Amino acid sequence: MMKNGLVISDSGPIISLALVGKLWLLEELFDEIKIPKSVWEELTSDSEKLFVDSISIFFKDKVSEISTFNEFLILMDKGESESLTLYRELNADFLLIDDLKARKIAEIYNINCIGTLGVLIASKRKGLIPNLKPEFEEFLLHKRFYGIELLNKILLENGEEII
Repeated sequence: MMKNGLVISDSGPIISLALVGKLWLLEELFDEIKIPKSVWEELTSDSEKLFVDSISIFFKDKVSEISTFNEFLILMDKGESESLTLYRELNADFLLIDDLKARKIAEIYNINCIGTLGVLIASKRKGLIPNLKPEFEEFLLHKRFYGIELLNKILLENGEEII
């Protein structure tokens, strides 16, 4: 199966994928995964957070520090801005990010974005997961921020029953 190069991730998609036990999909879809140090710190600073152990194990050798000026810091939070900066520094293929504002800014800079839902859709289409609906229901149960209309549209487009 052909993979999709280097992906840089912000914290939101990592939390969502860890929540449904699907961090492993990133290794199936991408040749390499990196996160900036600020995202690592955000994800691992509180040992009481859900899934911090699985996130720590998965990402411990995937952390990179940015080496150039973070010009995006005035526009978004530190993790998102360092993710965009690292994407540019490493000439990555994808930025894994869910935050709508940050994503719109990234796209202005011709950064190729994918979100958690895009990862799950690609995984289903490659036969890595059988269905999207159980994952979407888990997101809703844990109050992850995905609109029900969007989730139902994706389910219908992928031949599944709506929520």
